[in-house]
Amino acid sequence: MSKRELLFSLTKKDFVVETFRAGGKGGQHQNKTDSAVRIKHPASGAVGESREDRSQHRNKKIAFERLVNSHTFRRWHAIKIEEAMGRETIEEAVAKAMVPENLKVELLDDGEWKDEQS
Repeated sequence: MSKRELLFSLTKKDFVVETFRAGGKGGQHQNKTDSAVRIKHPASGAVGESREDRSQHRNKKIAFERLVNSHTFRRWHAIKIEEAMGRETIEEAVAKAMVPENLKVELLDDGEWKDEQS
C-alpha cells in the first residue's frame, strides 16, 4: 500500500460564510431567521449556496457540498495538487508550447489556404 502525503490543507479561514433570510417554503420561520447560507472560496472563486432547508446547519452542509463539487473549485484543486507535487500545470505547458516557432499562421485567400509568408 502506498504512503499518503498531505499536499496542502484548507481551513475555515479559507472560506467566507454568509447567512441571509430565504423566502419560499418554511413560512414565517424562514422570514424571521437567517437560515439560508452562501459559502465562498475566494482563492478559486467557487460559490455554494443553499436555502432549501429551514435549518441553517443543514443548509451549510449542502452549500459546502455544492461548492466543493463545483467545476470551478475542482479545477482550482487540480491545479493546486499539480503545484504541490512540483509538476507542470496545463497552463504552464500551453505557455511553453505557444512560442512563435511552434505556430503556423495561414490565411484564406480566394478560397485557398496559404501560409502567411507566401
